[in-house]
Amino acid sequence: MKKYKEQIQTILENIFPAILTKNEIKAAAIPFDTTIFNPTARFKRLLEDAGSDYTLSIRNLDDQAAYIYVCIIILNSYYGYNFDFTKPLFADIPDKNNLMRHYRMAINADFVALEPKKNAVEITDEIAQELIQNVDDIELWRTYFPNDSWIMRGMVILNLTDVTIEDAVSDLKSILLFTKNLDTDNAYRKFEDIFRSLFNNKDLSIGFAEFDKQNKDLFQMDKLSSQSFILNNNNTKDCAAALCKDAYSALVMNHKYFVITNVERYAEETGHNMLAENLLKQGVKSCILAPVANGDNLLAVLEVVSPNLNELNSVNAMKLDEIIPYIVSTVERKRFEKENRIKAVIQSECTSIHPSVLWIFEEEAERYILNQDAGKFHTFRDITLEDVYPLYGQIDIVGSSEARNSAIQQDISIQLKMVDNILTKALQHKPMLIYEQIKFRIEEFSSKIEDGLDAGSESDIFDLLQSDINPLLDHLDEKIPALKNMISNYKSVIHTETGIIYDHRKNYDDTVHLINHKLAAFLDLKQQDAQQIYPHYFERYKTDGVDHNIYIGASITKAEAFNMVYLYNLRLWQLRTMCEMENHFYHEQENSNLQLDAASMILVFSNTLSIKYRMDEKKFDVDGTYNARYEVVKKRIDKAHIKGSEERITQKGKIAIIYSQEKDANEYARYIKYLQVKNYLGNEVEYCELEDVQGVVGLKAILVNVLYSESLPRKNETNSITYADLMEVLD
Repeated sequence: MKKYKEQIQTILENIFPAILTKNEIKAAAIPFDTTIFNPTARFKRLLEDAGSDYTLSIRNLDDQAAYIYVCIIILNSYYGYNFDFTKPLFADIPDKNNLMRHYRMAINADFVALEPKKNAVEITDEIAQELIQNVDDIELWRTYFPNDSWIMRGMVILNLTDVTIEDAVSDLKSILLFTKNLDTDNAYRKFEDIFRSLFNNKDLSIGFAEFDKQNKDLFQMDKLSSQSFILNNNNTKDCAAALCKDAYSALVMNHKYFVITNVERYAEETGHNMLAENLLKQGVKSCILAPVANGDNLLAVLEVVSPNLNELNSVNAMKLDEIIPYIVSTVERKRFEKENRIKAVIQSECTSIHPSVLWIFEEEAERYILNQDAGKFHTFRDITLEDVYPLYGQIDIVGSSEARNSAIQQDISIQLKMVDNILTKALQHKPMLIYEQIKFRIEEFSSKIEDGLDAGSESDIFDLLQSDINPLLDHLDEKIPALKNMISNYKSVIHTETGIIYDHRKNYDDTVHLINHKLAAFLDLKQQDAQQIYPHYFERYKTDGVDHNIYIGASITKAEAFNMVYLYNLRLWQLRTMCEMENHFYHEQENSNLQLDAASMILVFSNTLSIKYRMDEKKFDVDGTYNARYEVVKKRIDKAHIKGSEERITQKGKIAIIYSQEKDANEYARYIKYLQVKNYLGNEVEYCELEDVQGVVGLKAILVNVLYSESLPRKNETNSITYADLMEVLD
């Protein structure tokens, strides 16, 4: 091609007129090859600016797509088919400023000839139809078009059109409309790069300031607007103070662009107002401030800034006309999402209005508003759900009070031992009766708490530390220099506010908090599946474990008729979920130094009851004296013992199912059998009666052991171990 360069130019001079060489982006090329020849002057300059290591390629056309592309050309050109495979082809070429420019590519293949070789497969109509129906099956295409089976001769003519602006607008639309999370650095960088391409300015920067209509303030937006050049380092600012009079009028009042082509001159003309000073401090020399407004409502201000004079002006500001509507939609969407999140947080943290019953409150609120607007007196009526079936379950830490007291006891023992060692050392340096007397009291307390810790002992020890030991240690620290390190070490390990060591107690509290948090999150996740069974009211709360209430019945939803099968399904779901929560409880402790045990319980209540929303407490509660018995049972039952024994009904490694009617026992016996087959429950099933406690008589229980999977999530349901095996693994 070098040898015949002049002859080639002569042959192609009708296709490449010299008069257009500086305007057209055009070249000849070998088909499906990177070799380009006879480029126009403009095309040649583009490639030179891109750098010697740049190779022209078609965007998003990989080897597989290119292979099938060639095969379709053969089908159309050689076999006479007319399969439409045209699609826009684009090339990305960096300019001399390393800004990416985008070009639409047109390929003229009039000067290409195709010739089959001996190993070429004859394509029939049947084969052609099979190929077209399986355009993604590259192996099928390679079967009928083997490698090295066709020859393509000739050249193609490439025509490129600069579509950088159109492409930038399209990319911007995609980011604004379809990117779920705009709050990332990556999204912001893409956003800024698009504007740089749009204005052909590598030094361009983008900022945002959101507008608060109520307070007339400008404030920093989210990560997409990681900076506001108007506000500089301020999070919020009065709009009138942040902008000059002209800028305020243009942006806030008239919703028009405010353009400063020379910030330095603008600063001098305005007496260095706040806007000018903030821009100068950030190195801004020219800028476009564009209102993001919907109708009469200003939502935000888009800031396009440059460190160079006159680069941004009223002429290129018109490039924003097509973009601003999409930014408006994005800001409105984000505001709407923010408002919904605020409402969700308020509902979650401040009230107990579960989504399943929200419709009832909405209906009452609508009725309230309509009557108010009509000038009628109307109070917000009580919300009552009648004839609902309750389900209650809990997973609690076994012996939580003992475990907490044991942790406190260990901390106090360590602290008393440290003080005792200090006093022993003090007596060696300077024997004094008061040292011996306090040391005697410490040893007395240490001996006393070895057998257990009660509230009185803890209070007495705290008084001893505060009134006697702490002043004494301050005295020793001053009088005996040899004790400084020991006293300093002692003070470094005690809690600054309480004055006691908090290590084991903190470990216990942190462990319980983490387990409860994860159990609650797991239960919330499982609840999403349960709501698909039938909409129902659900609430859960954390104590030394996680408790939950469920109410299901026809009054909770209007969407679907209630059937008892939904109750049975939900009861089975609850029992299975309790088994899974038992598994989670122990697996969450696999890497913990503190090992705790759990006991689970389900309360079966066969009769329906009514629940009423207590406006003062912002929660649902049972309604009526008869229904109150259910709450009494819930609060007292887990402390009950098996009749005729000292065993608590709630036991580690087992689920206690409390019931009062035999039909309930028969129902849960079926559930247990099903979950035994599914390897959730073991074969240890015990039926027993409960001792009578105040207000609770005649209850019975089924105790069934839980099977624990070796890993979570369970991959093999048959691979289960007993509680004893699990404890051996954890130990």
